[in-house]
Amino acid sequence: MYPAQFDYHRPTSVKEAVGLLASNPDAKLIAGGHSLLPAMKLRLAQPSALVDISRISGLNGISVNGGAKIGALVTYRQLGDDKALRGPFPVIAQTVNIVGDPAVRNRGTLGGSLAHSDPAADFTAVMLALDASVTVTGTGGDRTVALDDLFVDLLTTSLAPDEIITSISIPASSARLAQAYEKHAHPASGYAVVGIAAVLKMNGTTIESARVAVTGAIAKATRASATEAALTGKTANADTIAAAAALATDGLDLNGDVYASAEYRGHLVRVLTKRALTRATGVK
Repeated sequence: MYPAQFDYHRPTSVKEAVGLLASNPDAKLIAGGHSLLPAMKLRLAQPSALVDISRISGLNGISVNGGAKIGALVTYRQLGDDKALRGPFPVIAQTVNIVGDPAVRNRGTLGGSLAHSDPAADFTAVMLALDASVTVTGTGGDRTVALDDLFVDLLTTSLAPDEIITSISIPASSARLAQAYEKHAHPASGYAVVGIAAVLKMNGTTIESARVAVTGAIAKATRASATEAALTGKTANADTIAAAAALATDGLDLNGDVYASAEYRGHLVRVLTKRALTRATGVK
């Protein structure tokens, strides 16, 4: 099917792109295009204009200095290939390997994934667990938004219509970070039926703090707060992990569909949370 008619713009700067968005509230940004273009072909999305930011310089670098700063146009493949990221944040490369297919990994961008807020995306949960934030630019200037505040609902974020994500920041940690991502992929699409990202700050075998994020099972990437509370201050062992994983669905409004009912998704959330915590901590 063909998309509805639209205008096409290719700005050369963030300022120009922001101006185009401000002058046309029905316009949409495009970078990799793997989410927007299929929706347009099905006429689920009919923007009056596309603002192509894929050629704007300065949005595709990666710098690592304890923490990390990642340009919004960095592709999944670039994330996976960056050796500096693998040391402090190995969960990123691990996740890249199970995102979509080679075409998606070569063209899809991290900033685009976060801005799209797909309920079954992988990196929304991973970046949420890593306590990431985004820098956004709009007509009012720059601001920083924590991912805890970015995802609002299904395909909905707190970004204003004229704002563009320009970079993603992951804070440094003085503690060792135990990290893992576990996913049950839909056999047709490869999207997460359920995905669990776990990032734990460790002091020896003690869990100082925990961030556990769920995707696929709810309308937006969401933290499993009951599980986090059950882990904090505890010794990492099989009993602690089992008890915390059993709470992973507390407070979640679970989705259901023809492939996986809400009940089945709840089961997957608990099982995959236990697997992610076990693999992250190395508990036998």
